[in-house]
Amino acid sequence: MAEKIKVFIADDIAATRENICKLMAFDPSLVIIGHAESGIEAVAKVKKLKPDIILMDINMPGMDGITASEQISADVPESTIIMMSVQGEPEYQRRAMAAGAKNYLVKPFSGDELLQAIKQSFKNENPPSNAIRLDSKQKEQGKLITVFSTKGGIGKTTIAANLAVALAAETGLKIGIVDADLQFGDVALLLNLMPRATIADLVQNIEQLDAKLLEDYLVQFNNNVKLLPAPLRPEQAETVTGSHLSAILGTMRSSFSYTVVDTAPTFSDTMLAVLAASDIILVVAALDLPTIKNVKLCLEVMESLHYGAEKVKVVLNKTTTDGDMDVGEVEESLGYKFAATVPSDSNVVLASVNRGVPFVVSHQATPVSQSIDSLVDLVIGSRRGTELRAGQLALGVVDRVKRLFG
Repeated sequence: MAEKIKVFIADDIAATRENICKLMAFDPSLVIIGHAESGIEAVAKVKKLKPDIILMDINMPGMDGITASEQISADVPESTIIMMSVQGEPEYQRRAMAAGAKNYLVKPFSGDELLQAIKQSFKNENPPSNAIRLDSKQKEQGKLITVFSTKGGIGKTTIAANLAVALAAETGLKIGIVDADLQFGDVALLLNLMPRATIADLVQNIEQLDAKLLEDYLVQFNNNVKLLPAPLRPEQAETVTGSHLSAILGTMRSSFSYTVVDTAPTFSDTMLAVLAASDIILVVAALDLPTIKNVKLCLEVMESLHYGAEKVKVVLNKTTTDGDMDVGEVEESLGYKFAATVPSDSNVVLASVNRGVPFVVSHQATPVSQSIDSLVDLVIGSRRGTELRAGQLALGVVDRVKRLFG
């Protein structure tokens, strides 16, 4: 018989604790081992009980849930914290994740949302013994590359789509794409694909998720590139949670050598889940003052989440004229050097978008296309020698793309 997941509840409202107990009572795989009415009480009891999962309210008298989570994360790191709050604003979610929480539930939540968050959080932190061996092998191959920006319209999706296609051309490996811009994702459009099913359909069967099920929801761009599309309607985004994305990205990691994730320009719980799972985050910037201001704030948030320079790379996309902006001064302001630069070429990019053909295929010899090759180098890094097929090492990017796409 499988060991039950031990759950601890910290909430100052008795009715909330009772409701949670009722929601959990119908699942025999869970057991409540204790509760607390304040952060101070929670810290003391958790040290003794060492639960698997802690359901922590963010607002409690005396010591709040954020402070309690910071202490518990330091003293009892084997316990996984799920923060609960009536506040769904990104700032609260960011603070919760920075304090050590692995998930965030906005009250009121349904029984299904609660059980899914508990089970997925436990699974993420406690893989079965055979999975541990598999993961160590997969991490040598499966890598998650997230393309993120602080606002729309600065080329994030275009870079993500072209990077995925160029990665396949460069390495000859299987590349996945996840369109995690859940309300207004356009990756399928940029690849001229007509999806029958999307990530919103996949999460309806999330309990059965494995590589075989995932394959049923992927759309093929070519033999080496497959896409998990965003929902077709904005309102369907609400059905996809951070826990869902964590599980999906874990399965993508095991199924593809590289997975490129396009995102929405927000620090929502779903995007925080994506960022946490990522190996590399490409933060796209442009040379205009509002974007630079927002990128600086974005980098500060990522630093508060303890994402280092190995994980966060800033990419300059020259979508507009340079104006009076000095690149060196911008880098000094951000505290980051630009890891790569994508030159402006509005005619090529617009033609590519409107035709649904990535410019690394349609305009292979242009500077904008060749700049994506530098992003590929950035992503592959030191693994290039072991991952590139010997026959491709002597080929330029143009020849490699021709070889794959005819």
